[in-house]
Amino acid sequence: MEEKGVHRGGENNNQEQENQSDTSHNRSPLLSNPWKPCRRHHAVVKGWLLKLRCCLVTVCGIEWYGYAALGILTAVLSFLMDFSVAKLLRAHRWLYTMLEGNILLQFFSWTLYPACLCAVSSSFSHNICPFSTGSGIPEVRAMLAGIEMPHYLSLTHLFTKFLGLICTLAAGSTVFLGKVGPFVHLSTMVGAYLGNLCTLIQDKKKENAVGEMLVVAAAVGVASCFGAPIGGVLFSVEVMSSHFALRHYCPGFFSAACGALTFRLLAVWGGDGETLQALFKTSFPTALPFYPLEILLFAFLGLLCGAVSCCYLFCHRWILRFTKTNPFFIKMLTTEKGLYSAMVAFFLASLTFPHFAGQYMASKNTMKELLTSFLDSRQWSSQSHNASEQLEQPSLEWTSSGIHVCLSLVFFLLMKMWMLVLACTLPLPAGYFMPVFVYGAALGRLVGEGAVYLSPTGVASGPQWVPVNPGGYALAGAAAFSGAVTHTLSPVLVAIELTGQFSHAVPILVATLLANAVARSGHRPSFYDALSISKRLPHLPSLKKACPQLPSTPVGQVVVKSVLLQKAAGPLEVERAVKTSTETQIPVVDTSAHSQGFTFNSRLRGDRRKWGKEITFIICNFEHFVEKERVGWKGIVLAHICTGSFPCVSHG
Repeated sequence: MEEKGVHRGGENNNQEQENQSDTSHNRSPLLSNPWKPCRRHHAVVKGWLLKLRCCLVTVCGIEWYGYAALGILTAVLSFLMDFSVAKLLRAHRWLYTMLEGNILLQFFSWTLYPACLCAVSSSFSHNICPFSTGSGIPEVRAMLAGIEMPHYLSLTHLFTKFLGLICTLAAGSTVFLGKVGPFVHLSTMVGAYLGNLCTLIQDKKKENAVGEMLVVAAAVGVASCFGAPIGGVLFSVEVMSSHFALRHYCPGFFSAACGALTFRLLAVWGGDGETLQALFKTSFPTALPFYPLEILLFAFLGLLCGAVSCCYLFCHRWILRFTKTNPFFIKMLTTEKGLYSAMVAFFLASLTFPHFAGQYMASKNTMKELLTSFLDSRQWSSQSHNASEQLEQPSLEWTSSGIHVCLSLVFFLLMKMWMLVLACTLPLPAGYFMPVFVYGAALGRLVGEGAVYLSPTGVASGPQWVPVNPGGYALAGAAAFSGAVTHTLSPVLVAIELTGQFSHAVPILVATLLANAVARSGHRPSFYDALSISKRLPHLPSLKKACPQLPSTPVGQVVVKSVLLQKAAGPLEVERAVKTSTETQIPVVDTSAHSQGFTFNSRLRGDRRKWGKEITFIICNFEHFVEKERVGWKGIVLAHICTGSFPCVSHG
């Protein structure tokens, strides 16, 4: 038997060898002996890479190198964008200057240049990636909330939004748009690919590593725009609302610090400065930056910024609804986006032509030059009386129109209000934080120049008079107005980090708090909430804003329960509730039917002597839970909506 088995095994082996020889005969000579070039070198490189990974992992996790790479890459993108935009703006200014003497040609160069750039940005975005227009922050908020939107993180979207945003910013201050929102979106795209790369490199796969990288990327985007890591991270935390967790703070600040440092180093190496310094360098007096009684004037500025922000947000919500219902806007924004963008940009540029109304708005200044001029600590209204002190060119544009500075600022504010609202309808990549920041600076500058006009000699401080610093009011107005529009407080830190002026921290905070109080009154949605509502994107709204009467709503109107247990219930009521209820949990309410917690049905089926102790323990734990977590009715009802049951605060 063994010999037969061996003989059969030999026959099978011979047949297999014949089959292999037949197939090898039919194969191509290249496929019969596959050859890989540089196999030895590949193995050496792979071995060194594995050793490098082991060395890196011994220091810290791979994801921390991803956070650092995210900050550096985002800063490089921000620097390249600023460099390209500066070159295009310089070309526009050179072309306008070379046509000096021919007003007609200057008009066409002033209007057609931004119109063509906006048309290119809109057409390019529409044809390559139609959903790359707009700010991008509402989409990022939706993705962080758990909504799957993979097409918003593609490389095509990254390339389209980057080039489209360069064309938008190169249109200049005539269109009056910024880059913060789209750059947050660009940062999340980079973070998504770095998160996938870190997941592939890691030996132990970490759950939701890409999601954490997206959260950190949302914080890095703002920090890389301004070189302000602390304010940038906190602004993203406030704007993204409840999508941040405590574990994201350290990675967010680390990545933002890497991005801000790289952004400032690139500016120094590019010849934009001799050392690391604030993006907008100011020269506020340090001995006595402001007189104590000026706090009242800063408080008035905060109330004024809050009132103006309410007007701006109302106009913004109205124009969003109008473009969704008007047939002309629907047709243009659906099929003729490039033509619409060119028409709007041409119209806005015509109004800002320097030989027309633009001479009263300093329209030759770029967005950066506008903010620099507003933060100037010197008094513009007194320059006509003091010829010995000359202003720099950005500030000189405001005093060369021939009318009073306050009238120029009022005209600027009135025109830019509706022009900015109209520019928000443009279907191209654009940010909206920087325009409202500059607008708030103009509003603060108006208050400061008004104070100078009313008190030319300054404010009495003991035996001497302290001159009013209009630049401090401009800084406070920028933080207050942008904070009121976005319903955030972090613009205070952004303003301080942008200028390095910590001496005005208290008045800036006072103005921003009061502006937020006015803007939030009436439970109006913020700028980004209005965009999410207009685009019908899923987001987590404030329940207090959505339903102001919710805190006084009885629990019976929210929870469909057949049995409710009173807080002061006696043995008979408890026994009746236990016998009639089929639920695993029984709500405990007070005399007004407001929830006090839940108890398990099984616990009440035990010893009757423990009923009172059980209910008392539930009520005490519920009050401690509400006080500790600061959730109140909003958090409880939100938990019920999301999970289908209220949080149980009884034993266990």
